[in-house]
Amino acid sequence: MTTSFFFCKAERNERNSELIRGLELLSAARKKQIYLIDRPLGDSKYSYAYTDALVLLAPNHKILFINTGSEGDDAFEEFMEDFMEDLGSISDKFRYKEIIGRPRSWKENLTASVHVNRANYNIEQVLAEFSLDTGENKKKCELLISLLTGSINDIDRIKGSVPDNILDKIKQKIILFDGEQTRFVYQKPEKKRITIQGLSGTGKTELLLHKLKEIYIENVNSKIIFTCHNKILADSLRTRIPDFFNFMKVEEQIKWDERLWCVNAWGSKYKKDTGAYSYICDFYRIPFLSFTPSTNFDFVCRKAISEISSLEGREYCFDFMLIDESQDFPPSFFELCELVTSNTVYVAGDIFQSIFDDNIIRQIEPDYLLSKCYRTDPKTLMFAHALGMGLFEHPKLRWLDDNEWKACGYIVNKSEEGTIYELSREPLRRFEDLEQSAFSSIELVKTNPADESDVGNKILEIIASIREENPTVLAADIGIIFIDNNKSTYWNADKLQFTIPREFGWEVNKAYESKERIEDTLFISNKNNVKGLEFPFVICVTLKIQNSRSYRNALYMMLTRSFLRSYLLLPELTNSDLIGRIEAGLVSIRSEGVLRITPPSEEERREIVTAITYTEDSISHYEFVEKVFDDLEIPPLFRKNLYEVVKRTIGESFDYNSVCEIIDFNFSRMNREQ
Repeated sequence: MTTSFFFCKAERNERNSELIRGLELLSAARKKQIYLIDRPLGDSKYSYAYTDALVLLAPNHKILFINTGSEGDDAFEEFMEDFMEDLGSISDKFRYKEIIGRPRSWKENLTASVHVNRANYNIEQVLAEFSLDTGENKKKCELLISLLTGSINDIDRIKGSVPDNILDKIKQKIILFDGEQTRFVYQKPEKKRITIQGLSGTGKTELLLHKLKEIYIENVNSKIIFTCHNKILADSLRTRIPDFFNFMKVEEQIKWDERLWCVNAWGSKYKKDTGAYSYICDFYRIPFLSFTPSTNFDFVCRKAISEISSLEGREYCFDFMLIDESQDFPPSFFELCELVTSNTVYVAGDIFQSIFDDNIIRQIEPDYLLSKCYRTDPKTLMFAHALGMGLFEHPKLRWLDDNEWKACGYIVNKSEEGTIYELSREPLRRFEDLEQSAFSSIELVKTNPADESDVGNKILEIIASIREENPTVLAADIGIIFIDNNKSTYWNADKLQFTIPREFGWEVNKAYESKERIEDTLFISNKNNVKGLEFPFVICVTLKIQNSRSYRNALYMMLTRSFLRSYLLLPELTNSDLIGRIEAGLVSIRSEGVLRITPPSEEERREIVTAITYTEDSISHYEFVEKVFDDLEIPPLFRKNLYEVVKRTIGESFDYNSVCEIIDFNFSRMNREQ
């Protein structure tokens, strides 16, 4: 049994196997995060002579040293002393000592030891005995757990006393890897290709960075490449890697284009170090093929596989490869990567990019499935999925099979006849303070379309309420997103640009004009400039809930930009047929944490499947290409010419990957010419 609530990195034997199994069952039953280790993770230099010791880590509990060997053994006492000395050293390394102090100051309050054999323990009783009472001790203990599991937090974000308000509690929440994330980072691979899939916001890129750090440190002479399809993302990652290595106190210097490459997948014919494919072509002395309408990325990968496979006595050009956003690639690229990599290829991708993707579960099941979205409160995510997929409506716009619901992190309960579905999600540590305070993470606010000033006034009221409830809130903590692309959107945004500074003394950033997030300003945008952003509070505004799939997907994405509360401003008059069902669904989500819905009939399911394609009926080709421009962050100056290039090359095709390739390739050439 594998659960995201449990992680074990210790050798199982006859003395501890029953204990480990009991802890695993307990963690799943109580939904309690438990780690069981025999040394600190993240650094191979730590080892101990005594092998009958386990260290149990659980938030809100003391660090528990467990002796499964002989009672009263001096070697166990030495193990504890050495372990705490090493923990103190790690604490000093990451500047945690200034918050938690030296081991002698926390040893008594934050650690305990027990002797356990198969005859004398009740593990639930043991955990209850060593639970922590004060917020200060809980925080210090979680910091120690983060050090021992390698889930390092920014000390500047979490230092200070335990906050007394929800906003600061969530901001300062200590982030810990769950069991599945920790397994991906530290488990040794048993095969050539390791795949990891998850929803957006499950931390895939962050995990790849941690895996990269582990590989880079442990394999000193290795050649590693980190790649993705998108050049902009590759450039961003290349900037991010040195910052991450510095943050994680990696002492080895990065040897760019010698030991480590971070590039997009294709690259340039004239610069081998600009892409994975270009480097492979140069290394094996095979022809580099540029993009043409008949030469897409799948074709060049299959061609390269054929030519490299025929070479005698060929060497590997990389030892490890890490691939992000794998959903953007054809299967042939992964085959090529395996062919040229001596050790392991790590592949990370989204379960879906749009809630209307027609293939959520891949034929090849991932080795690691990340089903918990840590960016968004589970209740907000449930509401956003329900609204986006039309689950409150008849007919529904989207429905998933049971295994697909589970892959997306849902617990599925059905009535005996299967006529009622109850969908729920597991709680997250990050949002446990919301649960305890009965905090509502979703608010539906009705507006009056007859009064053109009503939307602006309601937004000002919401901001005033946020400020009153959260005295430390900053302008940058709030994002206002207009989902509709019409005159009222820009009229309201222009008005707010003047009223917000006057009412609250905050500057406003209209991101659809600035194209960036500006520090210390309140963010206002349409739906096209929020990719990758998150805020404590998001205010989403729309005039009417539409049925087009592009609109529903945008609505889902905007609502999930918040990690504390999302507000949906919606006119009652123009949504009268739907708003009652939305309110009823929201009640069960808030009060029970359950999405209770009637599934579509078999005939309705077939109609849903048939409808889930991008066609001229659901989105125009121009809107589709504009969405690709937004995804690739193409400046407006280039869009008109690039759109003409797309139409000349492949006509009005809705093939996302092909359109991306054409835009990416031609934009890089246009940019150089500028």
